[in-house]
Amino acid sequence: MSEREIHLPVAAQSGVETIVSYTQQAERTGYDRVWLPETWGRDAVSVLTVLAERTDSVELGSSILPVYSRSPALLGQTAATLQEVSEGRFRLGIGPSGPAVIEGWHGAAFDRPLRYTRETVEIVKRVLSGESVEYDGDLFQLSGFRLRGEPPEDPPEIDAAGLGPKSVELAGRFADGWHAVVFTPDGLRERLADLERGAELGDRDPDDVRTTLSLPCCALEDRERARRLARQHIAFYVGGMGTYYRESLARQGYGEVAEAVATAWGSGDREEALAAIPDGLLDELCAAGTPEEAREGVERFESVEGLDAVAVSFPRGASEDEIEATIGALAP
Repeated sequence: MSEREIHLPVAAQSGVETIVSYTQQAERTGYDRVWLPETWGRDAVSVLTVLAERTDSVELGSSILPVYSRSPALLGQTAATLQEVSEGRFRLGIGPSGPAVIEGWHGAAFDRPLRYTRETVEIVKRVLSGESVEYDGDLFQLSGFRLRGEPPEDPPEIDAAGLGPKSVELAGRFADGWHAVVFTPDGLRERLADLERGAELGDRDPDDVRTTLSLPCCALEDRERARRLARQHIAFYVGGMGTYYRESLARQGYGEVAEAVATAWGSGDREEALAAIPDGLLDELCAAGTPEEAREGVERFESVEGLDAVAVSFPRGASEDEIEATIGALAP
């Protein structure tokens, strides 16, 4: 049985107190972990520190911190600090993000993302060991860096995000877990085969690599509202966030739909972009509708063999009341 978690909203919230409230609700209602993304609002590290101080038992994690916006050594320091303030409840999720974010927003070159992610994972693990870091990679060369003070007694594990076969294989080979987003159940099964291959290449047991799916969910008595919010969310990712999600959807057998959504979105016709997503595909990518329908949708993903956790995420357009209603309706 997979765990049920929360992936906090990617959309801007009214304040840090709102994010704290969602997290405390998740803790009260039995969710196993709460993940916080870092996009273009509040930085995740500061907010995770507050969450660690304002909760007692729920596990916490970043999903994801982009590897290009912080150095590997700083990510190691950050992971050690968050593990300390959370008293051992932290898990580090990292990934390359994409050119639209890294080049457009951070002004950094989106260069060799697979290699960049691999070397970051390797360096962070060495930093967390507490030993002096000597590293001679293709992209990074470090000598003499060492954590000041005692390293974490129980170092936080490191997950990597990825959509394509090679990035998922990399997670299986080098990371402690894989984070997935915008996948159908069959698409997940295909990528889980890549994860298993990566684990075997790294001489590791695939069962030791934790897999987490961020699943868009909306559970409301107003069924049409819930499904429209979910449809808007998928259209934004496929149409407005570069080519990565479009290409991933195409690999899952929905290339024509992905192209139609992207074309309509790019021309500014948002309603046409939404209309291009068939009901059947919406149900393959989301758990949205009445509370009963949404629960059934989550359970369908939880039944995918090899998936360890489903993280309930929320449409970008959902209100605070709608997010709280969904957290309550889908509580374990």
